[in-house]
Amino acid sequence: MLENTVLAERVATLAQQLLERDARLATAESCTGGWVAKALTDRAGSSAWFNGGIVCYSNAAKRDLLGVPPAVLDQHGAVSEPVVQALAVNARMRLAADLAVAISGVAGPGGGSADKPVGLVWFAWADLSGSVAESRVFDGDRRAVREQSVLHAIDGCIARTRSMAQ
Repeated sequence: MLENTVLAERVATLAQQLLERDARLATAESCTGGWVAKALTDRAGSSAWFNGGIVCYSNAAKRDLLGVPPAVLDQHGAVSEPVVQALAVNARMRLAADLAVAISGVAGPGGGSADKPVGLVWFAWADLSGSVAESRVFDGDRRAVREQSVLHAIDGCIARTRSMAQ
């Protein structure tokens, strides 16, 4: 189970980095259901560096709220690099942020396939210099997959923020 202190410490690190750079963050979350945004806003004063988040669980929400082209969803599926790239880039623009993180995955217990097993999660981070995506396959039940996804998303934000100019 995710330790609140571990998560709070990572959010504190991210908050400090964003404040030092006068930068704003946004989220686009599918399988984590807004958990990253919740972790960020658990920190008092987060409105100084967190603009907001969009929970885009369904394909319709990904398309309608964050502009993922239907053809991309049809060709690659929601749990894919092109989809998280589009989610991150569009969340950054639509929420007027300097950095955005997007997450889409198969948290389980069902929904997996040979190509996209339970535990597969795609992440993308977008900032002014572009975007980067990566996938991870996490072990455990639905809660464990989601917890690991939240931590990985925040750790990726920390790493990406470090490379931003101060």
